[in-house]
Amino acid sequence: MEDRYAYIIEAAKGLFIRYGVKRTGMNDIAEAASISRQTLYKAFANKDEVLQATIRSLADKVVLDIEAGLGKAEGLGAQLDVIFKHTVIEHYDFLQSSPNAEDIIAGVTASSQEELEAGAQRNTEIIARVLVPYSGSIEKCGLIVSQYADFVQRSATAAKYNAKSRKHLLELLAALRVSALKVTGAS
Repeated sequence: MEDRYAYIIEAAKGLFIRYGVKRTGMNDIAEAASISRQTLYKAFANKDEVLQATIRSLADKVVLDIEAGLGKAEGLGAQLDVIFKHTVIEHYDFLQSSPNAEDIIAGVTASSQEELEAGAQRNTEIIARVLVPYSGSIEKCGLIVSQYADFVQRSATAAKYNAKSRKHLLELLAALRVSALKVTGAS
């Protein structure tokens, strides 16, 4: 059953990238997954559930990739590079590769937005974990680790959606990295 869910999610992800969320229907997902509509509806009640599962699957992969990268990263700068790579840069590239990036973003429903927020919260918790050793310096700035981690995560996410180009995105992330190193005293 887990394999079927994963296969459906992969098929849906490909369709969402290619056609956007709004123009992808349950029939399309069933066809792309080479399953019947009945089988699809046994696994997911509707397209929104498929979208939620797709977002959750992508968020799980991000966490696994970050954890693997953090195991090899030495120092806060390298750790932030890993986090930014998997939470911002890869997603930016992913959205830029889709001819329907606007529709992917616009097709996110309220319940899917909750999945995005849950993924963002997991990323914030990882950032907080790498910032804990610098809590003294962060507190000297009048902040607490969880507050600063939330700021870093939300700033990185804002950069992803507001950057004028990939080069601009990298410049924004570099500025955020320098700021974090200064606040933590890790520079």
